[in-house]
Amino acid sequence: MTGKAKPKKHTAKEIQAKVDAATTNRGGGKAGLLDRSGIEKGGHAKLECPLCKVTAPDIKTMQIHHDSKHPKIPFDESKLNNLHATGGGAAAESSSKPRPGIRGSLKK
Repeated sequence: MTGKAKPKKHTAKEIQAKVDAATTNRGGGKAGLLDRSGIEKGGHAKLECPLCKVTAPDIKTMQIHHDSKHPKIPFDESKLNNLHATGGGAAAESSSKPRPGIRGSLKK
């Protein structure tokens, strides 16, 4: 006969993965808009390509982007736009708002 298998129970690992997925900001949608744009201090997008306006978190990632998307133009670090240098400053760092990309939920 079929259907006599034991019912499956949730493992601690599976439950922890669900809790982690529910309480961690993955940066998508409206919640991660500031994080992706890099306008506020603490956003992961620090540098902006002057040619196509794509953002990257560091110089190495921007160099990889530049080599793959703009191979005919020489890479020049001085032309990159630093999004953290404009606006924000020390006032944005001391704010009590949760920073993007930080684990935690406001629903606790």
